[in-house]
Amino acid sequence: MSDRSRHLIGLLLGAEEDWPQAFEALLQRVGPVNIDGAEHEFGSRRLTIEPFDLNDPVRVGLVIDRLAYWYYHPREWLKKAALMNGTYLLNSPFTFQSMEKHSAYCAMLRLGLKIPRTVLVPYKNPVDNVRWAYTSAKYNKGFDLDAIAEDLGYPMYMKPFDGGGWRGVSRINNKVDLHQAYDQSGEMLMHLQATVEYDKFARALSIGAETMVMDFRPDEPMHNRYAVSHDFLSPSAGHQAIAISRIVNAFFGWEFNSCEMLVKGDSVHPIDYANACPDVAVTSLHYYFPWAISALVKWSVFSLATGRRSSVDLHTERYFAIADDESLDYDAKISAYLALADEHFETAKYHEWCAEHLGDFDARVRDWVAGPDFDRLLRETITTTYPENEHEQFYAHFKGLTNLWLSDQTADH
Repeated sequence: MSDRSRHLIGLLLGAEEDWPQAFEALLQRVGPVNIDGAEHEFGSRRLTIEPFDLNDPVRVGLVIDRLAYWYYHPREWLKKAALMNGTYLLNSPFTFQSMEKHSAYCAMLRLGLKIPRTVLVPYKNPVDNVRWAYTSAKYNKGFDLDAIAEDLGYPMYMKPFDGGGWRGVSRINNKVDLHQAYDQSGEMLMHLQATVEYDKFARALSIGAETMVMDFRPDEPMHNRYAVSHDFLSPSAGHQAIAISRIVNAFFGWEFNSCEMLVKGDSVHPIDYANACPDVAVTSLHYYFPWAISALVKWSVFSLATGRRSSVDLHTERYFAIADDESLDYDAKISAYLALADEHFETAKYHEWCAEHLGDFDARVRDWVAGPDFDRLLRETITTTYPENEHEQFYAHFKGLTNLWLSDQTADH
């Protein structure tokens, strides 16, 4: 009789119902996986928030975290689970807490990536600390905000150093915009960031060893921001977009993250790549939603079944050694960074493992998307998202896009 292992995946959720239901439905379609005579089964549970003893056992072997970046109680539980129980975390609170967008900019500039010029300016308003007035009066140096802006050049963007769902992001076209945005920033600590003229705004969603680069239109309504546009980048820019996204994630130990880039010809400029809760809603990803959830299931199953271990040791010196190698040009450095990233994600092993043990899973995903369970999920999500008079309009919109995905998948297979 073969050994049997039961793996439990924890979902730490906020106000989300669509993708968790999809994840649960697709995980049920994985079935037992046999590896070297051992049978592996997979299940999931939605995690609750409650008091915990630091010595309490943890049942789940892996947690997909969508909450702890801003809700501190479960964040500390995740740290305890990782440190004391070896729980695998998507994503790591150890690096997302300390490596927010500001730190990510610094690290990627150190690697020589094409980050637009960025300046951190002091708070507009005092922070809530009794020592602020004395410290500000004694040590805060006066500065000329207009001079900084003139040096960076209009237009530019003002945005919080730690980011978060486009909170506080403003396009600055002139001095009036500059001072209005800065006055409204209040206690948020802000970056001023130069922009570049670009042809395409690319958004790459990375889940483990898989990355999908999408044609993103930030000025459109959310349901229309992701264009179904294949080969919208040149081969060189497309390769860079995938590579940079994977490099960022491997560098920081992130496994469920999105990266935004401005692309001009073959030149790729990352502008935002620290998203602890990347967008995976069916009402925004639509066409790409089945890929995203199936990739999340496959990476979770692979990580648990192969005994993959996470680490808080980032090994940044390996990347910096490449950055400092004067014999390497930009493309060679990207290739060397990508090799480290693929080593981190065990990319080749992942794809080989999925082909061997999850060979029919993609067909099961297609059957689910074509069936009544997905249709019910889509209708429920639309009902809770849009006004009643718009339900049929958006049902037709999203159903048409997911049917297009089904058609394309069928053609590819």
